[in-house]
Amino acid sequence: MSCDFLNIANSGVQKLHPYQAGKPTDELERELGITNIVKLASNENPLGLSDSVKVALQKELSELTRYPDANGYYLKQALAEKYAVELQQVTLGNGSNDLLELVARAFVSCENEVIFAQYAFVVYPIVTQAIGAKAVVVPAKDYGHDLDAMADAITNNTKLIFIANPNNPTGTFLEQDEIKSFLTKVPENVLVVLDEAYFEYASADRRGNAIEWIKEFPNLIILRTFSKAYGLAGLRVGYSISNPQIADILNRVRQPFNCNALALKAAETILQDEKYLQESIKLNNAGMADLSTFFREHELEYIPSMGNFITVNVATSGDKVYQELLKEGVIVRPITGYGLPNHLRISIGTQAENQRFKQALVKVLEL
Repeated sequence: MSCDFLNIANSGVQKLHPYQAGKPTDELERELGITNIVKLASNENPLGLSDSVKVALQKELSELTRYPDANGYYLKQALAEKYAVELQQVTLGNGSNDLLELVARAFVSCENEVIFAQYAFVVYPIVTQAIGAKAVVVPAKDYGHDLDAMADAITNNTKLIFIANPNNPTGTFLEQDEIKSFLTKVPENVLVVLDEAYFEYASADRRGNAIEWIKEFPNLIILRTFSKAYGLAGLRVGYSISNPQIADILNRVRQPFNCNALALKAAETILQDEKYLQESIKLNNAGMADLSTFFREHELEYIPSMGNFITVNVATSGDKVYQELLKEGVIVRPITGYGLPNHLRISIGTQAENQRFKQALVKVLEL
């Protein structure tokens, strides 16, 4: 091969490493010949697909020779009604990940800076580097966002700020008054993405509704997803709610048909299934309490979480413990890449799955 194609790739892409997803169960089966595997690595909903969605998807199958509605009208309408916003404020994405990239690509250039916190979602630095912008990583405060330091980091070159609430992978949570105070310090020409992928899992009495702030702060973009509490990770559909002009700009760079027909129908259906959502939250709360108690009993330091996962310090190499847990048929998430080499992130599973994890960790750590 005479041409080194890496050398002709965009400079930001040359040193970029692909996003590493949680190990699939079938991959572990192939590698170690293990069956009955428990996967607690990707913050998926353990409840299973809603019955209402199963019925809706079955009805949709006969239409799959047709392109989906490129504008996702009915899902947008349902979201607009639920959150009391205009249809023109809603943008749909192939998961909320898609929208993170859309915002960066639409507004940020290689001359700009993007601010995010240490231990924040790994996609923030990926999209920043891919477009050649400068990443400004603000040191964490108690494993979460230090909003005062983030406000101080804003310069004339700042174009975008990412805030995850709850934060992934640490599960930390910012109170509504903290975020609103921060927004008052951000210049109107600097966009703030409030990534609320785990919003539904946060305590109902504390999570508020930041969507109501968009009129006061038109530079605010709210991101949410159907992949977590609504159980549609495999269909990939998320959404943003923003100022209508921002939404219009995002739609200019959005891929046509970025949400497939099944995803649109499933999301529209599950949005009305309040029973499923409450069952998801109830299951998560019970599992979170169970694992938190387990870590305390075994004197393992953990980070209290508002998501559907919990991060624990195993007091040794997280990568090695992860490998040993694989041999026990339990997949979790090592987070050395986040700068937390002694930590593991554990997705909340069913009671049986959580029990398998606890038994495996006791064996591996000789607790």
